[in-house]
Amino acid sequence: MSETRSDAELLRAIAADRDRHAFEELFRRYAPWLTARLRGRCADAGVVDDIVQETFLAIWRGKARYRQEGEVAGWLWRIGSRRLVDAQRGDGARGRLRQALARLRHRDEVSAEDRVLAGVEHGDLAGALVRLSPELRAVLQATVIDGLTTREAADLLGIPPGTVKTRAMRARKQLREALA
Repeated sequence: MSETRSDAELLRAIAADRDRHAFEELFRRYAPWLTARLRGRCADAGVVDDIVQETFLAIWRGKARYRQEGEVAGWLWRIGSRRLVDAQRGDGARGRLRQALARLRHRDEVSAEDRVLAGVEHGDLAGALVRLSPELRAVLQATVIDGLTTREAADLLGIPPGTVKTRAMRARKQLREALA
């Protein structure tokens, strides 16, 4: 009769020895629970299944390390919920980008995104970004790279939403001019 290993023992075996049996046991123990919790936050079962898989793959690959602080379930929830937020923000950013590109498709003027992409191939994008003021770079980082909404960027940067919009517009104009 085999003895049931503790969560900490399973995680040590996975980290130290890449013990497949320990990994499978941890997965059987927590995947249904994590799936149920994530489904309470996301109705798309496919996204939830992907997040659960990504969470456990991060453990298997050693990208997520348990520091023996708190319960393993809480640690798994933090990993999974952060991955879910990232996935949801990514979808939101992609959707906003698609909408923006659709609006720009009907204009004669080349979009800022197209100019930036051309600048990557033919210009000095890094130099143009460095020449932006820290305030304008911070807004671009938050809205373009991190994919935050104007309101989220405003909260993060501690400035009004209108200021975020103004700075984003100024940053795009300066990038267009620098890469033209």
